[in-house]
Amino acid sequence: MTSPVPGTTVLGYPRIGPRRELKQATEDYWAGRLDAAGLLEAGARLRRSVWNDLREAGLGQIPSNTFSFYDQLLDTAVLVDAVPERFRHLDGLDAYFAMARGADGIPALRTSEWFGTGYQHLVPELGPGTRFRLAEAGRAKPLTEFLEARALGLVTRPVLVGPLTFLLLSASSAGFRRLDLLDDLIEVYAELLERLRGAGAEWIQLDEPVLATYLSSPELAALGRAYQRLGRLPSRPRLLVATSFGEIGDALPVLAATRVEAIGLDFVAGPGNLRTLASIGGLPRRTLVAGVVDGRNVWRTGTREALATCASLLGLAGEVVMSTSCSLQHVPLDLDAEPDLEPGLRDRLSFARQKVTEVVELGRALRRERSTVFRREAAPDAPDHRVRARVDVLGDGRPRAAWAVRSAAQRRAFGLPPLATTTIGSFPQSEEVRRARADWRAGRIDETTYEQAVRAEIDRVIALQERVGLDVLVHGEPERDDMVRYFAEHLRGYAVTHEAWVQAEGTHYVRPPILHGDVSRPAPMTVGWATYAQSLTNRPVKGVLTGPVTLLARSYARTDLPRADIARQLALALRDEIHDLETAGISIIQIDEPALRELLPLRRAERAFYLSWATGVFRLATSGVADTTQIHTHICQSWSQDVLAAIGALDADVTSVEAARPRMEPLSGSRAALFRTGVGPGVYDSRSPRAPGTEEMAQVLHQLLQSIGHDRLWVNPDCGLRNREPAEIESALRNMVAAALQVRKSLPADLFT
Repeated sequence: MTSPVPGTTVLGYPRIGPRRELKQATEDYWAGRLDAAGLLEAGARLRRSVWNDLREAGLGQIPSNTFSFYDQLLDTAVLVDAVPERFRHLDGLDAYFAMARGADGIPALRTSEWFGTGYQHLVPELGPGTRFRLAEAGRAKPLTEFLEARALGLVTRPVLVGPLTFLLLSASSAGFRRLDLLDDLIEVYAELLERLRGAGAEWIQLDEPVLATYLSSPELAALGRAYQRLGRLPSRPRLLVATSFGEIGDALPVLAATRVEAIGLDFVAGPGNLRTLASIGGLPRRTLVAGVVDGRNVWRTGTREALATCASLLGLAGEVVMSTSCSLQHVPLDLDAEPDLEPGLRDRLSFARQKVTEVVELGRALRRERSTVFRREAAPDAPDHRVRARVDVLGDGRPRAAWAVRSAAQRRAFGLPPLATTTIGSFPQSEEVRRARADWRAGRIDETTYEQAVRAEIDRVIALQERVGLDVLVHGEPERDDMVRYFAEHLRGYAVTHEAWVQAEGTHYVRPPILHGDVSRPAPMTVGWATYAQSLTNRPVKGVLTGPVTLLARSYARTDLPRADIARQLALALRDEIHDLETAGISIIQIDEPALRELLPLRRAERAFYLSWATGVFRLATSGVADTTQIHTHICQSWSQDVLAAIGALDADVTSVEAARPRMEPLSGSRAALFRTGVGPGVYDSRSPRAPGTEEMAQVLHQLLQSIGHDRLWVNPDCGLRNREPAEIESALRNMVAAALQVRKSLPADLFT
């Protein structure tokens, strides 16, 4: 075992296991194949494995309570008893997973993206009736996991979501101020800290990534009040307040004025933190946890650059601790599991285990315990001058005709009824098609046999949609194991991995591809599958593509070009695909941009520039299509006012958005006014196993018609259907179509002539 290196730590670590053991155990529990005791033991095994790995690596201080069966915000809500009334009749794991997934007619908590990472957290619900209290000793998760590690001979640093981040990321009833609950919440945190100190904890980490956003004066005052109170506790562990994902600006002097012993700053996403730190005279007699190893991306750390940053910090703090910029849960576990990556690219990469090694090596180098091999970031790919020249020549593309002109042309072309019904795109994949894909990739079957399996799946999905009576169909995407990875496999400039999984939400894991060079499209990517599906039906079939912003956001992207430039290259590749789909007779094309909000800068001042280029690349991708080609887009988590206001700039013919989870009320008049073209607010939550009835969905549609005209309203689920069971899907879609038919009967008869 490597001796621990003082002054080294990480802010968090992947919890899913090297072979996705957490996913398997959790889904086995949901399916009844594993009981509660078995699930809890699987979690304990994963925690032990992580702690032992970090100890073997020589990390100076090891975090605990970074494990979760679903989500850290959900864990915190349960810890402080912020459980909505509709779940109070449930207990234990039943209540926990019902909050995450919904159950027995109870809608789940909604989700939101975690500071631009692509990870979706659950959103706690607070209101005037919220009364915080600490979970009893046996269920206080940070305490039980600390004691687990203590039994292994490890004194860990428990990690908690900070009180300000918890409150500001929660939803609240209209007119209720979440910060009014701060003092009560702080008392619960104080009780927990005292319990942890009694159990032997020496340090506590309080994660406050919300400080990288813009905080108002009342919020900054609340920050100071919270940590002044916790700092004055007579018996507590030392406090590390960890920040991530950017510069914290005015929050730094507020924290520095409290009694916290350590502050963590991100010097990767927030290089300006160094300037702010110097401007307040540093942190004398405090510990600075320096986030110099990128926890958000997969590129190797340049040793010389990281040490130079840390050397400049030595005079600004009593102690400098080497660390990651954020939790490593956002990167894959181990680069050694990817031996097939091209050697030149592989040499530029670092996953979670390698990043821990980087932290330890940097810690040794800073203390001059051994000579250091200075490593710079490896040189990027050589530029593709043809791609870059084409970007320059095409500029912003040709603007489309006004929507009124396009809409009239499309009504004549398609003859769709008011309140046309459709889905977002994906359907669950059968065991047969998943096995065929695995066999094809392993060389056990040839490509022709694999394509036959995909076509059989498309046959099934088209038949199902015709059976339930949808107006616009999709092919179901059986050839895709991921909405980003599939396109990365067909574009130059990308590399894909085999075992580099990260958690996106709950048991939904993804393998983000690595975008390392200039992007181009060698050949059509979806045309064959879309045209095959269209040949099976007289109803229109949508071609479905992943948009340029989402391809960028959900990849590990190169850092040597501005994001806007990379997105323009992606847009041109998609423009070629859209042209080929249109030529092949696919006249309804959906470009999914669920990540439009994910890349929204945390600082408000930077958002206008981002939204300008993000909507511009969408228009570039769709420029040049005929008026009769109907462009759809799907945007998840789109209720940020900034994103809603920018949706019109996409200039899509139809925009579908999530609207079914709690607190995501159907579009009000003010929100509806932001949608100047067609809109499809999701009428049911496709991530929950619950299938709402016809009357419930009809009521939603009647409500929507009060603010959205019948000529603009579409009817669809919230999101794709891949993670649902086939029986759930058929029932929900039948009810949705029946609701649309029922509401159509209330419309004027002349609309149908």
